[in-house]
Amino acid sequence: MEVRFMRVITGSARGRKLRTLEGQDVRPTTDRVKEGIFSIIQFDLPGANVLDLFAGSGQLGIEALSRGAKFCVFVDSSRASHEVEKENLKTVGLFKQSRVVLSEAESFLAGTKEVFDIVLLDPPYNQNLIPPVLEMLQKRLAEDAIVLCEHELKEDLPEQIGKLVKHKDYKYGKIKVTVYHVGN
Repeated sequence: MEVRFMRVITGSARGRKLRTLEGQDVRPTTDRVKEGIFSIIQFDLPGANVLDLFAGSGQLGIEALSRGAKFCVFVDSSRASHEVEKENLKTVGLFKQSRVVLSEAESFLAGTKEVFDIVLLDPPYNQNLIPPVLEMLQKRLAEDAIVLCEHELKEDLPEQIGKLVKHKDYKYGKIKVTVYHVGN
């Protein structure tokens, strides 16, 4: 698998380079989409407990920590991604504010007792992973939690899943980011 670099956009780790794997199954979030995601949640980040599910290189969770999140749990089932996440967190000096978990998303959610304020979901495309994961997230969400789902433009997500209500869809070229809030 090839290696390339992305950057942290702003915050305490601003401008630092992050390793990311490149290959058929890897699709790093572009700076444009990342900027959009973080403009949506910028006022919710300070002090937040974040879950970066399907974390890949960890760039979304690292951006959240750089912008003031208190703690982030990174979950990915790929051993290569797991190692890159740990390396990136050490490189930017945010390893102590994180936990890196090598696990399938569903297994992690079934076993954790943690509660999250912000959840960042960027699963592999064309596998219909978001709805079942949103269902499993229900007991792991704070009262005013926000869930952001990055997916293909052509994929439409449900208006509501359990206590999660779709707030808005944002479009960035061929990518869509769907934002859910708990109950409002």
